Amino acid sequence: MPLKTTILSVLVLAASAFVCHGATPEAEVIRPVNSSWMLDAGSAHVADTYLSPLKYTGWNASFEYERLQAMKFSPERWRQQLHVGVEFSDADNRAGNGSMLYGNLYARWGMLHVWRMPCRFTLAAGGSAGADIGGIYNNRNGNNPAAAKVDVTANLTGWATWETTVGRMPVMFRWQTTMPLIGMFFSPEYDELYYEMYLGNRHGLLHCAWPGNFFRWDNLVTADLDFATTRLRVGFRSRIYSTEVNRITTRIFSYSFVLGVTGDWFSVSRRRNVSDGTAKFIYAY
Repeated sequence: MPLKTTILSVLVLAASAFVCHGATPEAEVIRPVNSSWMLDAGSAHVADTYLSPLKYTGWNASFEYERLQAMKFSPERWRQQLHVGVEFSDADNRAGNGSMLYGNLYARWGMLHVWRMPCRFTLAAGGSAGADIGGIYNNRNGNNPAAAKVDVTANLTGWATWETTVGRMPVMFRWQTTMPLIGMFFSPEYDELYYEMYLGNRHGLLHCAWPGNFFRWDNLVTADLDFATTRLRVGFRSRIYSTEVNRITTRIFSYSFVLGVTGDWFSVSRRRNVSDGTAKFIYAY
């Protein structure tokens, strides 16, 4: 065989192999969503000097939805997390002749980087943006019975998980914490009525939130018991909310037991084919 023909044949075979290799379809990445529904119940401690100099103590209840999923751009390393919830507290003063009601609706979305550690530990850290809208009502006040609590913050957030077994049951323990760094929050002057704001006195109602005058620390410790595809979640949650501005001090603490369900879900369109074994599943945890 002539040398030119041999070289040409080798080049054609190499090009064909390269083309075939480049045409091999990459494994499709499936990112199941981890959804959790949690119900909390426990104690509450409420104080707000705009409404009363006394501290009120009672009960707290909340409901929260959590959504966790691997990010599309870097699913192995990054997660997106959404929290949406509502909480309510009913507290009485020591004499038992007055009550303070507190309600709050909140939402937070963030991104976290994940590190896989030895011994089935996982760490995640990142940031989130959140908003709260709520208020406190004191039934003993006539002219000024309510105080609005509204804020928008940028937060630090993270979690640590440990997967193990209790007997034959797989269990995942998790601790998650969130704390604001900077933001804005609403507060009137100490003796300013809301009726005055309605008439046009709206100067100085928004304040820069930082850890010196606005402190919120949410901690959640849970254990996910893997009975089946849907897991039982039990745990404990503490919420600390504290602000101090315009000579007004607010303290709202709650400590609750948590009961919920959690599971992984994914949907596949008719154009996808995950039954051939080429799809790659990346779960939130």
